Amino acid sequence: MSNISQRKDEHIKLALESAHQSVEGAGFDRIVFEHCALPELALKDIQLDCHFLGQKLSAPLMIGAMTGGCSAGEAVNRHLAEAAEYCRIPMALGSQRAELELGGKNSIRSWAPNAVLLSNLGATQLLSAGPELALRAVESIRANALMIHLNSLQELVQQGGDRDWNNVLDAMAETVNRLSVPVLVKEVGSGIGPATAKKLANIGISGIDVAGRGGTSWPSIEFARNMSSIDRAIAEPFLNWGMQTAELLPLISDLPECGEITLIGSGGIRSGLDIAKCLRLGAGITALAQPFLKPAQDSAEAVIEK
Repeated sequence: MSNISQRKDEHIKLALESAHQSVEGAGFDRIVFEHCALPELALKDIQLDCHFLGQKLSAPLMIGAMTGGCSAGEAVNRHLAEAAEYCRIPMALGSQRAELELGGKNSIRSWAPNAVLLSNLGATQLLSAGPELALRAVESIRANALMIHLNSLQELVQQGGDRDWNNVLDAMAETVNRLSVPVLVKEVGSGIGPATAKKLANIGISGIDVAGRGGTSWPSIEFARNMSSIDRAIAEPFLNWGMQTAELLPLISDLPECGEITLIGSGGIRSGLDIAKCLRLGAGITALAQPFLKPAQDSAEAVIEK
């Protein structure tokens, strides 16, 4: 097993532990709707369908990026993909770096022939390998779009993680110009704030997944894996770093620069009410990952039921 594959296996195991979920949540508890005592409508008349990347969805809900390049990843991704196909919702893959580096074949499109699928690569991987890696990632699954993930804090806590983020924005801009599919950007749990959102808008990004603090904490997961006492002492004050999803959505949705960008709410979303609050705060669609991870280890039917 490669070092990357082993790390991804450990990520799955740790992501299922409550110790690595934010105790504060995503801030949705502070958002209160006015109770409508006189709704004047029937439940059967409520329509949840929406559009995303030019395709109609059954609901403003996406299976967020979870895993890639691990020994258990193929079964998990198959169950997620089959559920996405059945439920008519999109699915974002986990990082495709390991699969592409090892020359593996991804069968996900055969499991979800009609679903909206998003490829996934890390920003620093584009810096080192160029847009060609993004082209390969998209072509390998016939993706509808590419999702670039930003995870600088996770990398800093991770032993052997990326330490140089110079010129990453330029690499992303070049990728946007080279790809024929939309390019979206997400954080992994510390959030994308207004300053970063403006930079992304200026290079032509089609969508921003705020991925704020509130759900799975990747710094906490890497902290658990890192055995260096010096690294752990430095990292500990940053385990609760970042802005909450509920804080970020209205800030970015109000930016004139982001008026044409699809805003995705994720990071600690755990219920339909959280999804409704995301939409009210400015998101066009939401993404959930961790709640689907355990069902995905069992079957597609378990994911569909969830």
